[in-house]
Amino acid sequence: MSNENRVSKVRTSQSEPDREQRIFSFKAAQLIWLLLGILEALIALRIVLMLVGANPDSPIVALIYGLTYLFLFPFIGLIGSPTMGSMVLELSSLFAMLIYALIAWAVERAVWLIFYRPRGPVVGVTETTTSEQHTPR
Repeated sequence: MSNENRVSKVRTSQSEPDREQRIFSFKAAQLIWLLLGILEALIALRIVLMLVGANPDSPIVALIYGLTYLFLFPFIGLIGSPTMGSMVLELSSLFAMLIYALIAWAVERAVWLIFYRPRGPVVGVTETTTSEQHTPR
């Protein structure tokens, strides 16, 4: 009498088309908002430091003023800045924050329009393999 065993192997795999592009667009959007958040925080810190009349000769204050000057250069003198002694309210910095937020929003939307692909159907493939094994007596 011979023993016959049937061995079945089932392997299922799934793939999602355009998944990499969707992940890229999500990561790019996160990066844009992160960079905007850092820039906005530095400009806000500059506004507060100028408002309290911080000493510009202090190394940390000089660093913040130097970093933010690169981004505020186009806006300097755009709007008058009310002063009271050594305290200054830089309205042009507030305006710059608004403009940079709008630019970041527009760039983020452009990234989504160019690279985003809506989630399509998940393609599943099932492969079944059957083999017969003969066992000797």
